[in-house]
Order: sequence, then structure tokens, then C-alpha cells
Amino acid sequence: MSIKTSGLHHVTAIGGDPQRNADFYLRTLGLRLVKTTVNFDDPGTYHLYYGDQSGKPGTLMTFFPWRDAPSGRRGTGQATTTSFSVPERSIGWWQQRLTEAGVSAGRIAGRDGEDVLTFHDPDGLQLALVAHPQGDPRDPWDNGHVPAEHAIRGLHSVTLSVAEEDATAEMFRELGLSFTTSEGNRLRFSAGEGGPGAIVDILVTPGAPRGLVAAGTVHHVAWRAPDEPTQAAWRAELVDRGVSVTSILDRQYFRSIYFREPGGTLLEVATDQPGFSVDEPLLELGRALKLPPWLEPDREQIEHALPVLRLPAENNPERV
Repeated sequence: MSIKTSGLHHVTAIGGDPQRNADFYLRTLGLRLVKTTVNFDDPGTYHLYYGDQSGKPGTLMTFFPWRDAPSGRRGTGQATTTSFSVPERSIGWWQQRLTEAGVSAGRIAGRDGEDVLTFHDPDGLQLALVAHPQGDPRDPWDNGHVPAEHAIRGLHSVTLSVAEEDATAEMFRELGLSFTTSEGNRLRFSAGEGGPGAIVDILVTPGAPRGLVAAGTVHHVAWRAPDEPTQAAWRAELVDRGVSVTSILDRQYFRSIYFREPGGTLLEVATDQPGFSVDEPLLELGRALKLPPWLEPDREQIEHALPVLRLPAENNPERV
């Protein structure tokens, strides 16, 4: 295979109330809202992108938030934990911060030489903060809510729950990831040189129920492609291997293809370009509702249907 992804691009989940979602990810976790748009396939709901200052690939957590969405169920065939990377000495600080914010966080656990703190967002989405002993060189988003020395650096990893490991493991090898370690029923694969932002854990749970994608669950996991020609070549290679892959779709800020790994989780390959400053300046990211050209004629109707979203001033500082 010529496919060699360099790591995670983003994780997209289903949320409930959009204001509650924004308050948690902006204020409690200290991320930046880098794009306020809509679900291009269902423009009656927002698509909110959270990340670092500019929304670089590998820092992004995105949501389709529906106020009345039913609760989902974690299980096999899903990404069941999304993990963020934090500095090694910050796990205790985060445990205290989450507790003070009324978030029930578990005990700090050791796994694969890393400290892990697991918790849930307001809709029940399972998250974790992970401190990698070799650190994470990515710059944090410094927004005033979370001191830069403790701030999230980006995605660390995702955990996929499967009933059977072999076919899923083979799929990730086809995407250019390498097996690195195992611990009990957990297998770790890494892209490129590995480390935060380039890891997927496969959790093998044969007796677990099948997951149900709705509020509080992950919709899909996206992996990075450097550019459109590379993505097109990868798509052709996957098709040649019998994988059912969508056509290349224009997501305005990247191009996407989608397919399912054999265990059932929906995967995406997304391009690094053109990025989130293609339709608004870096200083103003996330401030206004942005629509793709084909939805602009329906802007008035779309805006009327969406609930009002109030953002903290820190999301758009006067300095960059």
C-alpha cells in the first residue's frame, strides 16, 4: 500500500444543546471555536469545529449538535473514547479543574507509560486527557480560561471498540499505521513516527453490545491526507482492494472520502488544505456563520432555523 497517513485529522461527534456544547468545549476545556457552519448534508443543525488557534489538522474535535437528539449507546462498531494531549505535569491540575466545574472525572490511571484521566462531556461523550512522557511540541490555544502551561495541545488518540480484531487491525495497516504495543485486550497502532495525534487503540470486547450513534457518541474519525492528488490516489487504492468508498466530497475546509472499517466504525480521509482561513481571517475564526456557496441562497431560512449561539469574547482576541 502507498497509503501513509501522518495521523488524525479530526473526530466528529453528535451533541445535544449547541450552547451547552460550546460552553463546555470553549470554557471548560479551553479550545477555540475555529468554524461555525452547518452540517452540509443536513443544514438544519450546526457543525461546530473546535481546535487550536488556527484549527490545524490533529487538533480538531467537531460536533453536529441537535437540541432534542436522543442519547446514543457506546459499544462495538464505534470510536468509544476521544483523547486529548496535555502536558505531563498537568493531569492533576486538570483533575481539580474538572471537579470544580462539576465534571465527574475518574482516577488518574497509567496506561502504556502515560497518565490518563477519563471523563464525560455534558452529553455523555467519553473523553480522556493523556500526558505523554516525551511531551507534545504543539502550541496550545491560549484563551484565558486555561493557562497555556496546562492547555490541551490537540488530539492524542481515539479508541475503537470492536468485537473481533483481525480485520480492523488489517485495515489500519492498509492506512499506513503500524502495530506498536498491546495491553490486555487493547492494541495500539501508530501513524508516522507515532506520539500524540497519531494513535488509534483497538479495544477488543467480543461480548459487548453494538453501539448506537446518537447524542454522546462519535459519528466518525478522520485521518490526514496531505493534498487532493494524494487523497485521490489513496481512494483508488482502497477501491482496488474492495473497500466501499464515497466519492470525494467538498467540505469547504478540506476534501473528504468516507468508508467503514470492518468492525463498523465510520472513517474519513480528509485533506490538510485549504484550512479554516479560506473564508474568514484568522482573527475572526468562528465568529460568524459560514455557509458553502451552494447553501448561500438559503441563508435566511437556515439562520432562522438555527438556535442563537453566544460565544465568549476570548474566542476572538484582539491579538493573534
